[in-house]
Amino acid sequence: MNRLSKIALLVVMLLLVATPAFAQETGAAPAASYSVLAGAAFGAGLIIIGAGYGIGKIGSCAVESMARQPEVANNIQTAMIISAALIEGATFFALIVCIAK
Repeated sequence: MNRLSKIALLVVMLLLVATPAFAQETGAAPAASYSVLAGAAFGAGLIIIGAGYGIGKIGSCAVESMARQPEVANNIQTAMIISAALIEGATFFALIVCIAK
């Protein structure tokens, strides 16, 4: 099975699984929408806390590494910035998933 046919099969399977989601009724109870919003707010808060902890841990470990080996400070700083950017990208993606209804 070549790559194109595998991708086509995956798309067909995804559409078959997603069909019940397309058939969802548009009217929802107000209480249900409030619980969804509360869950999204709670999830967004957890995401921000996790990202803050991760970036803080990267920063503290990078500064400690630079203090121990000053000759490789530029390499450590570059790796730290790349890691922090990847964490921020994952955080923004997770926030959009939480906020999107």
